[in-house]
Amino acid sequence: MKQFFKTLLAVICGILIANILVFMIIAGIVGSASESTTGKSSTVLPRTGVLAIDLSEVTITEQEMPADPVAMVQGQNQVTLGILKAVQAIKTAAADPGVKFIYLKSDASSTGISATGELRKALEEFRLSGKPVIAWTENPGTGSFYLNSVADKIYMSEYQGANGGLVGLCSQSFYLKDLLDKAGLNMQLIRHGKYKSAGEMYVRNSPSEENKEQYNRMVDSMWETIGKTIAEGRGISFEKLNSLVENIELCLPEDYLAAGLVDGVFSRDSLKQRLAALAVESDFADVKFIPFADYANAKVFTNFRAKDKIAVLYTDGEIVDGKQLTGVAGDRFAKEIDKIRADKGIKALVLRVNSPGGSVLASEKIKHELDLLEIPVIASYGELAASGGYWISNGCDKIFSDATTLTGSIGVFGLIPEASKTLKDVAHVGVFSAKSHKHADMMRLTRPFDQTEYNYMLRSIEAIYDKFTTIVAEGRGMEKTRVDEIGQGRVWTGSDALAIGLVDEIGTLQDAIAYAASAIGAEDVCVLEYPKPLTPMESILAAFGQTTNHDYVKAFQKLSEPQVVARMPWQVVIY
Repeated sequence: MKQFFKTLLAVICGILIANILVFMIIAGIVGSASESTTGKSSTVLPRTGVLAIDLSEVTITEQEMPADPVAMVQGQNQVTLGILKAVQAIKTAAADPGVKFIYLKSDASSTGISATGELRKALEEFRLSGKPVIAWTENPGTGSFYLNSVADKIYMSEYQGANGGLVGLCSQSFYLKDLLDKAGLNMQLIRHGKYKSAGEMYVRNSPSEENKEQYNRMVDSMWETIGKTIAEGRGISFEKLNSLVENIELCLPEDYLAAGLVDGVFSRDSLKQRLAALAVESDFADVKFIPFADYANAKVFTNFRAKDKIAVLYTDGEIVDGKQLTGVAGDRFAKEIDKIRADKGIKALVLRVNSPGGSVLASEKIKHELDLLEIPVIASYGELAASGGYWISNGCDKIFSDATTLTGSIGVFGLIPEASKTLKDVAHVGVFSAKSHKHADMMRLTRPFDQTEYNYMLRSIEAIYDKFTTIVAEGRGMEKTRVDEIGQGRVWTGSDALAIGLVDEIGTLQDAIAYAASAIGAEDVCVLEYPKPLTPMESILAAFGQTTNHDYVKAFQKLSEPQVVARMPWQVVIY
């Protein structure tokens, strides 16, 4: 017994020492991370130079985020800029005599396609100042070419083998039924909406015909936007570009040059000479480059002098229940909207939506608070505004969407796993349930639903779908039967959503803010962003908070509950 207590004391001391070391590391990185969170930059910018936008070094996100503490410990420090600040920085650069031109390198970008579109529009407007945009590519792909096509000149590395290719867009989904059957796990799916695909991966080994239809149309619609933009930017026909991609003719650098997709193929040394000449410098060593993030942090400020205030609320991530600091937590965001309502100086709200959806309960809480606002509420859609994301925003006074936004998905599903075969045939575990009533164990994972229980769950799903179509009909001024026709869980791109009345206009976050300003008759506004970004310490604590034993217990308990959600489960990844 004495030895046991010695061992226990040694374990406790070891844990304490480990925690002290962890927090010493945290303390060391919080100081450096906090600078990027506050938007302050200690970097001294040159008086004149070339604004360098290298998207392998900076990621454009919905809202500026603190540095990832884990990545910093690993020696990785990817800089992020919120899309609003990034666009404002480019606008500032257009009028800044110290910025000679923009050097753009978009290879290896992790910026989403809709944010890329907003960045591209800002660069288009920058060119109107008479200053050029020069793009350099070593590994071209669809996303990078979409952005590069805005440039006055696109130059490509001459080195073969360093280049990828334009081969089109692809969305893949995986189907797990056969695998789950082998494990003895039965996923019970109850849904309304023949296109509602979120649970199909668990109950099928291939997609339904309805989902093949919507996937193919979704990809085609996105390519129409991206491909036509590339073709127009490069002065070639969309038909020619389609032929080049369809027949995979864009392999070597000379293929891109011959097709008119780039203006020159040469080495980095030649690129340096061209950049020096454009910067009016005799030697490349004399060219001063201004990192984009440093420029944005040094030049973009909130206009607190303006008397009229507009709030921008970022609903970025999955919609979840509770008050947690990550995702779009229903209770936390309801409180944020309540704060906005209490500030009488805020004259309008721009609701920025970038969410695949999630909890119906949390979505309804957020929508309820939005409905209480007595100021103009304008929606702006990012990559995703689907299911719960559309639920909370369809009643806004005006909806701006990117052409490539994935939206709609007006449908609901419930997914309840049961593991009776796994317990019996794999784990060899017997289960006995002492019940006060016949159906008391229906949500316990240990047996499948009977027909009465299935009908019980279906009744709930149908009621939620009816509620969904009702609020969309009211919010969009449609007949409920029409909402049902374009609903059924189907996902639409922003360009298709415009044609069927789910959104009002193709436009950016900046467009939505400008519209909100005009709605309140203001020329000069102070834009306030909500929720306040997490501090580095809050980010760390939120990350650590996901690893407690208590959270593992809660996660298992949550798995045994019916997962009734309005969510879109997939998104297109562009290479």
